[in-house]
Amino acid sequence: MACCNHCNYRWNAKNVWLLGFSKKGKNCPKCSTRQFVSFKGTGSLIGLGYLSGIIAILFIVFFPFLVKLTDKEEATWQ
Repeated sequence: MACCNHCNYRWNAKNVWLLGFSKKGKNCPKCSTRQFVSFKGTGSLIGLGYLSGIIAILFIVFFPFLVKLTDKEEATWQ
């Protein structure tokens, strides 16, 4: 599961999903440091949403466990 880059607080799946749809990031519930989804090393995961339904469901289930957080805003597409 994703952890805060600053205090290592473990985020729950709901908050990771909300963060994934947020362009401005979200504050960590524990330390209030603004966190963003890091797309470094996960570029191949972005394309999974376009594949078959089974793979899309697997992506939805495993996304919160595969995402990493950063305290710096990054470009979504590299």
